[in-house]
Amino acid sequence: MKLKNAKLMTLRQAALARRRLRRARGTLVLTNGVFDLLHPGHTAYLAQARRLAGRRGRLFVALNADRSVKQLKGPLRPILDEKSRAYNLAQLKSVDGIVIFGRRRLTREIRTLKPDIYVKAGDYTLATLDPEERAALERVGARIRFLPFVPGFSTTSLIAKLKAAGGI
Repeated sequence: MKLKNAKLMTLRQAALARRRLRRARGTLVLTNGVFDLLHPGHTAYLAQARRLAGRRGRLFVALNADRSVKQLKGPLRPILDEKSRAYNLAQLKSVDGIVIFGRRRLTREIRTLKPDIYVKAGDYTLATLDPEERAALERVGARIRFLPFVPGFSTTSLIAKLKAAGGI
């Protein structure tokens, strides 16, 4: 079954949406991640990120493609493929647009979308952001925000619980 996803865009489509948003004086918030096995930590984080955009703004999620997840997390990840992860994200009211990116770094998407605000969870700091991505964010004038990390939730811990329960 093919999952329909109206929020999934190519980078080109997202750039067009960004231009329209800028003309309407709306704020673009950008975040990125794997979002494998969507859990309350993810959903709380995305809701907080969306609030930063305000009433006229939008939250776009740059989603790691399957091949980049394997590079970052190892050969057994992701658990859900990129289209399934994008579909799950699209079900959230907080998410306005999704772009799947295949490179290890988000630099191209940052340069193209020129977000007003870039958001990461509180387990990141300015020092731990990738230097190339940070430079791109500074070049486009994006404000960088770190949202509080929701303790007790992680995909890695969920996978460990499933393994312990005999589910994997």
